[in-house]
Order: sequence, then C-alpha cells, then structure tokens
Amino acid sequence: MIKLKNINKRALVFLTLVLFTSLQAGAGSMSFHDFDFTAIEGGILSTRDFSGKAVLVVNTASFCGFTKQYGALQELWEKYRDRGLIVLGVPSNDFGSQEPESENKIKKFCETNFSINFPMTAKAKVKGKDAHPFFIWAREQVGVVGSPKWNFHKYLIGPDGQLLDWFASTTKPDSIKVKKAIEKALN
Repeated sequence: MIKLKNINKRALVFLTLVLFTSLQAGAGSMSFHDFDFTAIEGGILSTRDFSGKAVLVVNTASFCGFTKQYGALQELWEKYRDRGLIVLGVPSNDFGSQEPESENKIKKFCETNFSINFPMTAKAKVKGKDAHPFFIWAREQVGVVGSPKWNFHKYLIGPDGQLLDWFASTTKPDSIKVKKAIEKALN
C-alpha cells in the first residue's frame, strides 16, 4: 500500500509536469490570428481574416496629444493596403481617460476629422490583468518594456501572425523606422 501511494504521487508529479510543459508549448505557438475583437460597428472582427497580411495594431484615443497620428495611420493604410498591410485601430480609455465616448461617437470622430476607413475595434483594455487577450499575449512576447505606456502604441504583426516589432507612442506612424519595418514585413 505504501508503494502504491508513492507511485501515485510520482505519477501525479509526472502528469503535472507533462501538462505544464504542453500548456507552455501551446502558449508559445499562439499567434495574432488566435484572437478576435469586437468590430467598432459591432459583431466579430476575426484576426484570422488577416492571415497572410501584415497588421499594424495601434491603441488609439480621440482626445490625446498623439491623436493627430490618425492622419499618418490613414496614409499608411492607403499607401500599403494593396500590398497587404492592415492598420487596426483599437480605441482604449486606459490612459488619461482620453477615449470616454461610445463606439458610434469614436467612429464618427475618426471619419469626420481624419477620413479613417481602416478597420477599428470596439473599445478595449490594453493594460493590466483585464486587458484584451491580444495585449496580454503581446506583452508576454515583448516584455513590460514593449507594452503600451500610453495611447498610440504600435505592434507590427507579420503575415504569419507573429509579433515582429513594437513602436512607442512617440514614434510616428510615418517615421522611417516604422515604414522600413512595414516594408520588410510585406516582402
């Protein structure tokens, strides 16, 4: 009876180790294409629809000092969309409460002030334990230093769904650094 208890404990430890290892392997094999968002118009925005395309994911806010970056994001979208770039705006109220409006008002603001027609999601949390699962995954990929510290943080996703690079809020979408990274992702 004592040996049986020891065997059960060993088996339990072994199974726990196997399960933990497989969970880690599964988490490492995730990609951007494993996450869905809610579209700003409502309904599911499936990132699987972006498979084979590069995606620039940007957490946005309408009342931020960086809000003028919307214009440069629209220009990137217009310049590169035929080559396979998706610009995805993710409105968030996480920093300075600078996105307090409803999705309808956000959409209208973006269309009226910046002629935005790239895809946007419903408002989402981008920081903390309640962040959208994509932002939790991205933080795990790049660490705390590469996670959003403010509005208009940018993540560049490759056509295979892997995170290629990140750019701080202060890095303008039309900067040489961002454009070079996009060009590389599209080639």
